[in-house]
Amino acid sequence: MIETYLLPQADEISGCTARIAGASSIAALVACAVEARRLAVALHHEDAGAAPVMRVLSGLNDAIGARVLAVLALRFRLPPARWCWLGLGSAGRQEQTFVTDQDNGLIFSASDDGEARELRVLFLPFARAANQALAECGFPLCDGEVMAGNPRWCLSLSEWLESFAVWVRTPEPEALLNAAIFFDFRPLAGAAELAAQLRRPLAELTRGNEIFLRMMTVNALAASPPLGRLRDFVTAAESGGAIDLKKFGARIFVDAARILALGAGSAETGTVPRLRRMASEGVMTPADAEAAVHAFLALQGIRLAVQSGSGVAGQAPGNQVDPDCLNDFDRRVLLESLRQARKLQQTLKIRFHIET
Repeated sequence: MIETYLLPQADEISGCTARIAGASSIAALVACAVEARRLAVALHHEDAGAAPVMRVLSGLNDAIGARVLAVLALRFRLPPARWCWLGLGSAGRQEQTFVTDQDNGLIFSASDDGEARELRVLFLPFARAANQALAECGFPLCDGEVMAGNPRWCLSLSEWLESFAVWVRTPEPEALLNAAIFFDFRPLAGAAELAAQLRRPLAELTRGNEIFLRMMTVNALAASPPLGRLRDFVTAAESGGAIDLKKFGARIFVDAARILALGAGSAETGTVPRLRRMASEGVMTPADAEAAVHAFLALQGIRLAVQSGSGVAGQAPGNQVDPDCLNDFDRRVLLESLRQARKLQQTLKIRFHIET
């Protein structure tokens, strides 16, 4: 349910939601997806703010995804086993922007390993069809194949639990990368209780697990804000003077919030809820948490502007922005937001005794 009654385009958003719910074909959902993105861009142009835009866009995308699965479920002879479609990454965090690919997985119930193998064979054609249908709706296939149609990510509950346990207990580079993607999971369709059964053991695995959390932190610190001592921004020559707002901006907040939340055993998946929960649990001061929230949302706002082609002259849609193309106000906002990112990384260094 998307709360839109106080937003511009509220009636149009409600109408789009109704059309998604009533769609009976993938072609109809493709049209709904175009409309959903148009409405989200229009909302951004109304200066609604990054949080409402991401909430509306994620909500509409959720509805499209759920309806795609419902339409396809009628075409496939699915086994009589409980299943749940998981949104991962930005979809799991409800932080989707105008440029987003697919990150998803499938979890199903199985009594043993043999049944899991049999059920996977039956679920995979459905999952692959869903991935293709979502691609038609404007959600590109994931280059890294983090999708439910990949047998690696179409697993029984016990298989998911085993994968999570291995990643936490053996935090090698690939395991840390997987943790950063999969631990932000959220149920999008099907039996949501399966996701809950996955969340509780994960919290037990990560709560207070200093070795795993420290390794995640070291990995996260590999990307630092492009700030200099003598100059405000430091950019590499090969980037043409541009900054990757996702890699060197928003992701810093996302990673830090995830690490702190996992350490506290929190079930939150979104960056803003995670930061605020850390304040309520005394992991961060309320002032520091709110400063991080405002900085994160400011960066997301600039990303949305770049991706929608508004407010940033000469920038192609994506995550790259040349600070020299920003107006004075947005340049200052970017600078202060990246300083907050640096401060948040310093908090992690102190928390996990990391010297750089």
